[in-house]
Amino acid sequence: MSLLQCGLPGNLEAAIEHGLSLSRATAGFIADNEIRFLGILAACIPAKGLIVEIGSYKGKSTVMLGSVSARYGLGGLVAIDPHEGLSYLGPEVAEPFLSPTFEEFASNLRSAGLENKVEVHRDYSRNVAKNWNRPIRFLWIDGDHSYAGCKEDFDLFTPHLADGAVVAFHDALNGFEGPIRVFVEEILRSDRFGPSGFVHSIAWSQFRPSDGVKFKKDRLKLDRKCSKLIPFVLNNEQPRGFRKRLYKFFRSRVPRKLVAPEQWCASVTRN
Repeated sequence: MSLLQCGLPGNLEAAIEHGLSLSRATAGFIADNEIRFLGILAACIPAKGLIVEIGSYKGKSTVMLGSVSARYGLGGLVAIDPHEGLSYLGPEVAEPFLSPTFEEFASNLRSAGLENKVEVHRDYSRNVAKNWNRPIRFLWIDGDHSYAGCKEDFDLFTPHLADGAVVAFHDALNGFEGPIRVFVEEILRSDRFGPSGFVHSIAWSQFRPSDGVKFKKDRLKLDRKCSKLIPFVLNNEQPRGFRKRLYKFFRSRVPRKLVAPEQWCASVTRN
């Protein structure tokens, strides 16, 4: 892969700001810089195929991904969510977040002018995966945050990753077991993956099955930092008191600033 293949489409900053404005009009739990980073990924990933979003909620990330991919004609976006609320996050989820979300999600797509630009599956990811046979350039996992749920999504869809594709998990640094554990155990410790990192709570890595071993040193360096978080969130236990302070200390050691599109492209096209 080369930097030319990664590509920086014209007027990318304007495209991302437009997607951000659409996203801000949509309820959700993802920060502005995380949304910006999703825009960079949607525009710059050096692979061909679809974007697959697992976990759409009311469409906050969907409108950014859909807006950017449609603007540049970079393949479609498939959004998968049963739209049954956030009950999978556990019994402490507040009542307003347990209601079905499909009507609001569909309304937000219409408001963003994306109702015909997104392939929507109101279903569980495991059901959609049964007949899946299309290449994926970006796998965005933001559904069931339990270890079992996150691992299942990863296992079902990664066989369809195109060479150079990216896998990303939301909330990997927000106290959930699934995203951080799957990222560490299945990606950072695998020679199938190359450049990897964090932007705020998003953990991401590029699928490099032919030369991922070249990036082993960098992956293991990151592994040493973020694997220290796993004992604090096993079984989705929320750290409290001193353990919470210690968790935050270890989390502060993980690099997670937003990078410019040029920097990101350079990181995923180096040999």
